[in-house]
Amino acid sequence: MGNSYAGQLKTTRFEEVLHNSIEASLRSNNLVPRPIFSQLYLEAEQQLEGRRSGSRADNEEEEEEGEGGLESNSPANPYQMHPPPEGCCTTDGFCQAGKDLRLVSISNEHIDVPAGFLLVGAKSPSLPDHLLVCAVDKRFLPDDNGHNALLGFSGNCVGCGKKGFCYFTEFSNHINLKLTTQPKKQKHLKYYLVRNAHGTLTKGPLICWKGSEFRSRQASASTCSSSLFQPVENSGPLATFPSEPVPEANPSTVMGSQQAGPASDHPSLTAALGSAVFNGKDSPKHQQLVKSNLVALPRPSALGILPNSGPPKKRHKGWSSESPSATDGGYPQGGGNRAKYETAGMSCVPQVGLVGPASATFPVVASGEPVSVPDNLLKICKAKPVIFKGHGNFPYLCGNLNDVVVSPLLYTCYQNSQSISRAYEQYGASTIQPISEEMQLLLTVYYLVQLAADQVPLMEDLEQIFMRSWRESHLTEIRQYQQAPPQPFPPAPSTVAPVTSAQLPWLAGLAASSCNDSVHIIECTYSLAEGLSEMFRLLIEGKLTKTNYVVIICACRNSAIESCIAVTGKYQARILSESLLTPAEYQKEVNYELVTGKVDSLGAFFSTLCPEGDIDILLDKFYQENQGHISSSLAASSVTKPASLDVSGLPACTSDTQNLDLGSFEKVDFLICIPPSEVTYQQTLFHVWHSGVLLELGLEKEHMTKQKVEQYVLKLDAEAQTKFKAFLQNSFQNPHTLFVLIHDHAHWDLVSSAVHNLYSQSDTSMGLVDRLLNCREVKEAPNIVTLHVTSFPYALQTQHTLISPYNEIHWPASYNNGVDLYHENKKYFGLSEFIESTLSGHSLPLLRYDSSFEAMVTALGKRFPRLHSAVIRTFVLVQHYAAAMMAVSGLSQMKNYTSVETLEITQNLINSSKQCPCGHGLMVLLRVPCSPLAAVAYERLSHVRERLALEEHFEIILGNPSSGITVGKHFVKQLKMWQKIDDAEWRPQTYLELEGLPCILIFSGMDPHGESLPRSLRYCDLRLINSSCLVRTALEQELGLAAYFVSNEVPLEKGTVNEALESDAEKLSSTDNEDEELCICFETGSTSEKRSPMKRERSCSHDSASSSLSSKASSSALCGESSAQPVGPSQGEQARSPQPCGPSEEVTAPGDRQRLRVSQGSQSVISRHSPGLVPQPDSCLKTSQRSIQVSVTSSSSQLFSSGSSSSPTVPTSGTFVPQASQCSMTKACRQPPIVFLPKLVYDMVMSTDGSGLPKAASLLPSHSVMWASSFRPLLSKMMTSTEQSLYYRQWTVPRPSHMDYSNRSEGRMDRFHPRRLLLGGPPQIGKTGAYLQFLSILSRMLIRLTEVDVYDEEEININLREESDWHYLQLSDPWPDLELFKKMPFDYIIHDPKYEDASLICSHHQSIKSEDRGMVRKPEDLYVRRQTARMRLSKFAAYNTYHHCEQCHQYMGFHPRYQLYESTLHAFAFSYSMLGEEIQLHFIIPKSKEHHFVFSQPGGQLESMRLPLVTDKSHEYVKSPTFTPTTGRHEHGLFNLYHAMDGASHLHVLVVKEYEMAIYKKYWPNHIMLVLPSIFNSAGVGAAHFLIKELSYHNLELERNRQEELGIKPQDIWPFIVISDDSCVMWNMVDVDYAGERSREFSWSERNVSLKHIMQHIEASPNITHYALIGMRKWSSKTRTSEVREPFSRCHVHDFIILNVDLTQNVQYNQNRFTCDDVDFNLRVHSAGLLLCRFNRFSMMKKQIAVGGHRSFHITSKVSDNPVAIVPAQYICAPDSKHTFLAAPAQLLLEKFLQYHSHHFFPLSLKNYNHPVLSVDCYLNLGSQISVCYVSSRPHSLNISSSDLMFSGLLLYLCDSFVGASFLKKFHFLKGATLCVICQDRNSLRQTVVRLELEDEWQFRLRDEFQTANAKEDRPLFFLTGRHI
Repeated sequence: MGNSYAGQLKTTRFEEVLHNSIEASLRSNNLVPRPIFSQLYLEAEQQLEGRRSGSRADNEEEEEEGEGGLESNSPANPYQMHPPPEGCCTTDGFCQAGKDLRLVSISNEHIDVPAGFLLVGAKSPSLPDHLLVCAVDKRFLPDDNGHNALLGFSGNCVGCGKKGFCYFTEFSNHINLKLTTQPKKQKHLKYYLVRNAHGTLTKGPLICWKGSEFRSRQASASTCSSSLFQPVENSGPLATFPSEPVPEANPSTVMGSQQAGPASDHPSLTAALGSAVFNGKDSPKHQQLVKSNLVALPRPSALGILPNSGPPKKRHKGWSSESPSATDGGYPQGGGNRAKYETAGMSCVPQVGLVGPASATFPVVASGEPVSVPDNLLKICKAKPVIFKGHGNFPYLCGNLNDVVVSPLLYTCYQNSQSISRAYEQYGASTIQPISEEMQLLLTVYYLVQLAADQVPLMEDLEQIFMRSWRESHLTEIRQYQQAPPQPFPPAPSTVAPVTSAQLPWLAGLAASSCNDSVHIIECTYSLAEGLSEMFRLLIEGKLTKTNYVVIICACRNSAIESCIAVTGKYQARILSESLLTPAEYQKEVNYELVTGKVDSLGAFFSTLCPEGDIDILLDKFYQENQGHISSSLAASSVTKPASLDVSGLPACTSDTQNLDLGSFEKVDFLICIPPSEVTYQQTLFHVWHSGVLLELGLEKEHMTKQKVEQYVLKLDAEAQTKFKAFLQNSFQNPHTLFVLIHDHAHWDLVSSAVHNLYSQSDTSMGLVDRLLNCREVKEAPNIVTLHVTSFPYALQTQHTLISPYNEIHWPASYNNGVDLYHENKKYFGLSEFIESTLSGHSLPLLRYDSSFEAMVTALGKRFPRLHSAVIRTFVLVQHYAAAMMAVSGLSQMKNYTSVETLEITQNLINSSKQCPCGHGLMVLLRVPCSPLAAVAYERLSHVRERLALEEHFEIILGNPSSGITVGKHFVKQLKMWQKIDDAEWRPQTYLELEGLPCILIFSGMDPHGESLPRSLRYCDLRLINSSCLVRTALEQELGLAAYFVSNEVPLEKGTVNEALESDAEKLSSTDNEDEELCICFETGSTSEKRSPMKRERSCSHDSASSSLSSKASSSALCGESSAQPVGPSQGEQARSPQPCGPSEEVTAPGDRQRLRVSQGSQSVISRHSPGLVPQPDSCLKTSQRSIQVSVTSSSSQLFSSGSSSSPTVPTSGTFVPQASQCSMTKACRQPPIVFLPKLVYDMVMSTDGSGLPKAASLLPSHSVMWASSFRPLLSKMMTSTEQSLYYRQWTVPRPSHMDYSNRSEGRMDRFHPRRLLLGGPPQIGKTGAYLQFLSILSRMLIRLTEVDVYDEEEININLREESDWHYLQLSDPWPDLELFKKMPFDYIIHDPKYEDASLICSHHQSIKSEDRGMVRKPEDLYVRRQTARMRLSKFAAYNTYHHCEQCHQYMGFHPRYQLYESTLHAFAFSYSMLGEEIQLHFIIPKSKEHHFVFSQPGGQLESMRLPLVTDKSHEYVKSPTFTPTTGRHEHGLFNLYHAMDGASHLHVLVVKEYEMAIYKKYWPNHIMLVLPSIFNSAGVGAAHFLIKELSYHNLELERNRQEELGIKPQDIWPFIVISDDSCVMWNMVDVDYAGERSREFSWSERNVSLKHIMQHIEASPNITHYALIGMRKWSSKTRTSEVREPFSRCHVHDFIILNVDLTQNVQYNQNRFTCDDVDFNLRVHSAGLLLCRFNRFSMMKKQIAVGGHRSFHITSKVSDNPVAIVPAQYICAPDSKHTFLAAPAQLLLEKFLQYHSHHFFPLSLKNYNHPVLSVDCYLNLGSQISVCYVSSRPHSLNISSSDLMFSGLLLYLCDSFVGASFLKKFHFLKGATLCVICQDRNSLRQTVVRLELEDEWQFRLRDEFQTANAKEDRPLFFLTGRHI
């Protein structure tokens, strides 16, 4: 029948169909008559049309090839497109009328859609990234099931509005699709378009065409993912969404209904279904391969099976819209059968379709004679053969299609390996040939031959073999193109001469001859059809019973070989066919078998096995005999003592926060999203509660309720959306709170919401993660950071991932680099440790499989071929457990009906509680993934337990994700007793709380959701895990249940003392080592604990119960801690813990401190302390505590009852009491659980590749991803987590169903989301603690960023303040009264604490005692010891470059696109006589600041800086320009004055050195820079001050001249400038409250105000132009009332000064100075008779900045290889000596030398404060133990009266002509006083001595001449010293 209509569409065919359609419509008994044309709907017609005799490629295929640019097996006819009409628009994306049709352009426009029309998106081959919008009549589109689309087309153009296109060809021309193939609506109309909530038109679900549309989409959408040999589906009836089971009796009807004609046009369901796996490999390599350059499937590849071989009439009977559809229209990937075969396992959505036997599939059709599948095949063979299509055409199958499965996986694998050489084409390696088809087939035979009887073929193995063979045959060529050496592979058959097709069957037969017929070769002469028929015949005749694989080769026609491989081995065929089911299908299949009673036959079979009839009869008999004689033997508990615990910190990881401005946030809030598991939810609540994180973040107050904590944990179930909306709302309302969205167990539910929307009737929680966490609001919110936390991050590490590799934290960080992470007596047992311990063979293996169980399952599999093996395995295992319980209870004859392993488990379980005085027992975890089977197992085991009267010996708990834990009253009572819980209502809510309870936990759910298990877990029975569904994530997730921390035993040494351990909670509060770093640290505890060496030696042959005391405490990082902290004692909350049960013995030295950590609360205790227990690391969602704490203790020691804190306890000593019995909990702490696996999984886990990597690790990483190419290197055992991540990022792509699928901007960095982080770490290692710790650290960082360390020092020398007659008594004056102020004396004493080490300045009234001066400090202490206080930044603070906020964004000059503002460079020159040359300065002026300057009109030359008028009263701006000299602080200088100035306009100029100009401009692009000339590159701050002042005066003159022309008087121009330090951070104002009018008692308070407020207040002072210098106090928390009582002082001002450049025109800063230049300048200004005023009611805070400033000057030797530190004594030397010259300015050496060693020059002056050194015209710091008297030589200057003073020294520093001999003769010196003259060179030194007639009174010696230790080119300064005669 296959070819009856091929190639011709006859009118008779049409008439026949029409006739049938009318007839069916008339007969229909529905109220609504069926449409008459129902038979003319698309599918059948398309299929027929597609069948052309003899041709191997039809139009569909040509399209596919045209699209992918890939060759087909036969020449295709190119489609001739009509040329477009003259003059019309031909632009892609526009219609011929020139209107834009692209969705992106018109998504927001109103589009008029006629009734009955829908908007759909069309794909144009020339615009792959765009959809074109079209309006199409919905009658011509398919319904939800992919049916009932009328043939033909009716559509309108939404661009130009043209209506009535009746042909798709015409329409495609109009919208400029420019096709090279026949236009077909199925191919180009891809998506429905829908309006979203904002009214925007967006891409909606796929249009579910039944035809090859899906096939081709499939082909181009999914790259090949590796897999094993894998059939796509078991054939069998397929049910539709409607949930009635399909009657098996009439399978052909169902199939026939969908399949008239080659089904090859139907991509099948499986395409859409989840990937399946063989032997641990996931899904097939999907064919795509437009992107990956792999070869696409030619059409014949479609395997075809006609459902039924009657004439057309018969075939169509009952084919109606209501009949169950063979495929679900809803799967976006396509619903036909073709895909079902071709891409088994491409899951895009949760499967909801199959209700009946889910194993149904339809083989796919291609040309060739039909082959009939025998009727009773399954019955005879006991398994459905799985046929893999190989090369060439595959014949049609018809007949009993239920009993075979056809898969294209092998075909895909062949195609992929053909494309290997394409990977090299980019290198120009066109000569490299792919591996030949003959060679592929031969290698396949070799591979099958060497497979053992219990092995299943693995597609990845085959791929590697092909790769190896190809590499070896092209080794030399490859080496030219590949830097890396080829990977070492085992030898493959040599390919010296190519294998010809004639030799192939013979060589294949030869290869198979050695395998005892496990591989059978069938050679055909004409086509594969005869080989398949022959195979079916041999199967029916039973001649292939020993054969596992049949290879069919047809190698003689047209020289192209054809082949296929059938898997006939019962074991292999069953596993391969079951591996195709997605988890949802698998559950449905099992459900179906349970509901329909198919399993009854299994039960009946079991009952025949028991010698005495039914087991139940035996049980009843036992029950009656023993009733009343069995009493519970559970002992009472004894008291426990807490064991000690330590959590050591882990290395910190940093997270990339470049896109997150932490400075703009004030606090941290969070929401933890977890899978919908009640146990996980309770567990997470518990950890959050007891971590203290809510208190630390300030989110909750001390007394939290459970309801409060619940706000922070979100269970992703149906109710999640409401809670999540509240979270979003909260984040929107609090822009200054950083919200951390923690997505725990992040590998769960990665289904994209787009896919889920099609299946709203399926599991509502699916796709929820994508809908919530990837919603636009979360992605765009600048204050939400998403942290994904998972042990299996592989599915989040694909080519399309949103997470930057720099934002991945692999934790613990030292896991891979050889650092011993845990304390030496703790070992983490994860998968690799389990494998290692099993391979090492030192002890009983921890990983085991049960051979007798497997044998029984295999035997029953043959007997019941129609039952799913999960059902068989579950029933067998439950039977084994039941028999074992009976055997242990005394029915010894039942031992033969269980396996040794199950018997061991049951014996230990039942006896464990009997051996322990407290009744502690062990836990057995029985993993039953399928919930219905778990319920069956629970019921059956509970029944057996009840009949055996074992109810009080152990509990059976059904663990279902959706519900909580139910534990019997008796056991709850025991748990409460062990844990000292008084609450009557208490019930265990987490598995951790079951610590010590003897129980079987039946753990159901397709995936564990992060539940932690207690330490008493002894057996992990995974024999029922779905072994056919092997992907790395699924496998590691199951094995992760057993992950464990164990303690190694150490013999007890007498008298050892437990180390004091520190609990996390305390560490958290005591740690603050972030200082000023800007990095996010994950430091967390919980990975290692200190050992308590109190372990008892073995006594007799039994292990002692308390063999180890080391606490297996929860090392949960409930609060982690920072690794930098020393371990010290602290308090932690005491946890309740079950009493230890063993011999309670221990020896501790009195005074031992043993503490538990914070861990228990009113709910429960989860921290686990147990004899010898080890911290149990956690699985993603929980802290590393695995369970309740249990501690071994002496009966006399006491356990603290729960309290918020517990002080350390001193246990009393006990004595050893040997006891034979042993508590199983004590045992459990010393060894990880024993894990039982299915044999298939065991083999997969235990086999390793060449590098020692377990095979399991090289599986496909997750169901939701695919391999990007088969041409990929292998993972290596040596790879770190980071390298693995990069490997997966390169070699995996998400499936279309994955939420990252649409994130496709390959190669561009911007596809990463800036606020996504990923925390990965092994299961149970403590990740919950890690992320809670992360929140704490983040919170502390934010607080740290909003705080600043400011200098907090008392003013110095207060007691030396001059007691003059004059005080400023008008205390309430806001401004100084000029006349009063002039009468105040000047206070010469320096009070600024930074000058604590500076020389005192003498004035009139001092009498200084030596004890008034503090001890001199060492130079290095100067910075270190200054006191600081931590202050919260106010809203008026100045900021450094790390601050960004919306308000000052523009001020900082960062354009939204981050382009720097333009600025221009202007030279500004003025002459200055003192320098003897013209000074040239450069201004860098940003465009935004040019309005502050005046430029010449024609040339644009800078003329002057605008100055305001004295008379201006505006409050809009600050008048005085601010100059800030700075060096070395481009990042840390506080130059952002936007907030300090409260947004007011101001002029701010940064004064920088030439070599730092570029870096300052980069960080501060919108600031004006004044660049000093290069000669000042090594100068000090004096030079900057000097130039600022000179420039400002010069500018004042220019402005006076400019504005004079405008009629303004010169004296009206504003003469003040501000010179500010770069560390002034905040400004304060004192508010004074006077108690009474005349009273001098007043109170005052200080508050933070803006700099604008202070400046405008000062600038408004009356007579302000009469003051030369104005300043303010430096803030101190210790400020005394006396300091603020007087509002104004006449004294020194520092750091922030307002300088009148007009009055001080003739007073200069000393441009050579490095230190004390402000004191020097203040003294000069005062001596010039000018007023200095300090406003005492204003103060400034100075930030401690650890870099730059005066610290940027380092004095080093010029001899570069001399690393020796240079001390100040070496800063000077004798002239012409061989002294090492130093690389430092001479002036700096001079100042530093005098500061520390001036007593060498002035020995008489030391501590002789009443006889100061006379310093003429300058102030130099001679150290704190020498005082100086400053005098000015200028005429008319103000000096102190010195007639009565005797000086102990004279300092003449670079004295000018004002200093004369007569001036010096006014002063009197002590006998022996010393003189120091300092000059620029030796010549001027001599001239000065002569000019000043110094030799008259002073005696000089030749050896008293010195110089600074500079080389001659550095112009040293010269000194001459002498003694007074």
